[in-house]
Amino acid sequence: MEDDRAFTHPLYDFMARMPGLDVATTSVDKLLTWGASNALWIFPMATSCCGIEFMAAAASRVDLDRMGTIVRGTPRQSDVMVVAGTITVKMAPRVKKLWDQMPEPKWCLAMGSCAISGDFYRDIYSVVPGIDTFLPVDVYVPGCPPNPEELMHGLLRLQEKIRAFRAGKPRGAAERPPTPEHMRRPSLPRLDDPTRPDELSLLQTQSAGSLGHGTEMNLIELRRSKAGEALAAKLAALRAPAAPAEPAEKKE
Repeated sequence: MEDDRAFTHPLYDFMARMPGLDVATTSVDKLLTWGASNALWIFPMATSCCGIEFMAAAASRVDLDRMGTIVRGTPRQSDVMVVAGTITVKMAPRVKKLWDQMPEPKWCLAMGSCAISGDFYRDIYSVVPGIDTFLPVDVYVPGCPPNPEELMHGLLRLQEKIRAFRAGKPRGAAERPPTPEHMRRPSLPRLDDPTRPDELSLLQTQSAGSLGHGTEMNLIELRRSKAGEALAAKLAALRAPAAPAEPAEKKE
């Protein structure tokens, strides 16, 4: 029922081994679900104007505290990351490392067009065309920037997803509208893209884990590694235009 968990839960595992114990603890599970969905501790990754709307959502008019949502200054005490703003290529490994430091189960909310797709910066070499190229996104909050009420609505949707996850339903990626034909797709496949090479996720994790203590891996080292060369070949194959189909021979 919870095979897709990325963490262990000794209490639940013990309950699964004891027949009938889950019936006696149903009310306790409802209490835990209520607590998990109404105690969202946010780690803010606000880099641009969406961060101002995020601050307004925490003020008196919307007041995120009324739904148990508070902002923490450390990822180790947070279970929700709100990415509000543009993320550059140089910033992406830092965001990835902070995400890896958050305890499971954790959730990600992409706030604003820049975090979702890069918006009008998406074609600039230094900007990531959407954080779902390196982070799993649970809820998208569109807008440029979205107002505090829209952020509140996104958190309500996240609460629904947490309740469904606690009820044993599979945790799937958030539904993302298809990219229009007139828009250029990101050069890096998104996490939910079946054509995404495994080497890409591996190099992103290595780049984030090597930050600090003088062991930071630069792009040259990553590209010259075995995984980097394999990734470059696969990405080149994905970007290559499809060969035109040969016309069928006419039968006499």
